[in-house]
Amino acid sequence: MRPPERRTTGRPRTARLLYGASLAAALVVPLAFAPAQAAPVPRTPAADGAKGQELPGMPTALDPRAEAVACTPASKEQAKKQDWSRQRLDLDRLHRHTTGSGVTVALISTGVDPGAEGLDGRVTAQGQAADDCVGQGTFLAGLIAGTGGPTPRLAGVAPGAKILALRGTDRRGQPDPALVTAAVRAATTAEADVIAVAVALPRKDRALTRAVAEARKAGAVVVAAATPEPPSRGSAEEIPSRTYWPAGEPGVLTVADMLPAGARPDGALPTEGIDLAAPGAGVVSGGPRGKGHYLGGGVAVATAFAAGAAAAVRATHPEASADAVVRRLTATAYPADIPQLDAYAAVTTVLGDAAPPAAGAERAADPVAVRDTSDTDRATGRAVLFVLLGSAGVLSLLWAGFALTRARARGWRPAGAGTPDQG
Repeated sequence: MRPPERRTTGRPRTARLLYGASLAAALVVPLAFAPAQAAPVPRTPAADGAKGQELPGMPTALDPRAEAVACTPASKEQAKKQDWSRQRLDLDRLHRHTTGSGVTVALISTGVDPGAEGLDGRVTAQGQAADDCVGQGTFLAGLIAGTGGPTPRLAGVAPGAKILALRGTDRRGQPDPALVTAAVRAATTAEADVIAVAVALPRKDRALTRAVAEARKAGAVVVAAATPEPPSRGSAEEIPSRTYWPAGEPGVLTVADMLPAGARPDGALPTEGIDLAAPGAGVVSGGPRGKGHYLGGGVAVATAFAAGAAAAVRATHPEASADAVVRRLTATAYPADIPQLDAYAAVTTVLGDAAPPAAGAERAADPVAVRDTSDTDRATGRAVLFVLLGSAGVLSLLWAGFALTRARARGWRPAGAGTPDQG
């Protein structure tokens, strides 16, 4: 039995080659834009000298073994330019839509200095929270609601929001389950719109579980660090993946840190169920002493950025429930292995009522391009140019062959070739 004849589209063979070459070029060019893997960077970098900014590092905690507590000293250095994290989140454009005015963010960390630069008059500190010896809580508050002081381009995500400072650690920055639980309850009582838990606990606590459930029932958006900071010694790869708390509680927006290329830092603690990634390396903010700037990073930094974005969404969409705010933040995130926070899109994107989280959302006009901001851009441009020139050469040769075939079919001969014998 003869096999059935293959049907063709009638397109000339050379034309099909041209189409195939064009398709190949279209598939090859986007590969040149794939982001390169970024080199590992320190979790809390002490300087950013390669980009012209020499700043002291902001620690995540103080040495618990030291006999005396030595608070983080004041920085004498001022940042000279906007860092990559604010550019990635497109904060300059976001602030033309909202500054988070009218929203209160409860920050559970090491405390916040009420008189810190850029936070004057908008910080309420309960209990010992006004004493920020470590400095990290004030650093995070600047990322959430700081105005940048004399440097507006270093403002936080929601510079019009208010901060309710609550201590979830001891004076050296070591997390305490009882303190975190009490802080969540105090934030609920104060009717905070957003509760940012910048610490992560290794074990589930029943009292904390109830406190988080009550906060969510009261309408608060709860944002929590996905993991603690990794140990300074040893490899995080040796630590098995596990869930940390209160990030593992139902309805909590869980946040991890990312590098400029979008990947998690080398040595990050493994965990599952991360909802968003946000900038968490080489980030600039202020501290509790002096008017200088520090350079910091880590999961708590990423959590602060997500909390600021939640405040911006609540200010723009005051009718939205806490679950709707979380859905908006995840649905408008830049798609990746771990969706990447896009603060501008979260505020401006029009979402359909039936759109599922993290899929099917209409992107905001001219969204921020999320890509590696390292020096690979120049090499990428050369690669793209090479591919385009090579594709153009192939297309030119194929077109010349196609034209020559058609001309000969019509009786054309090169000059001087003579005519065929007529017999």
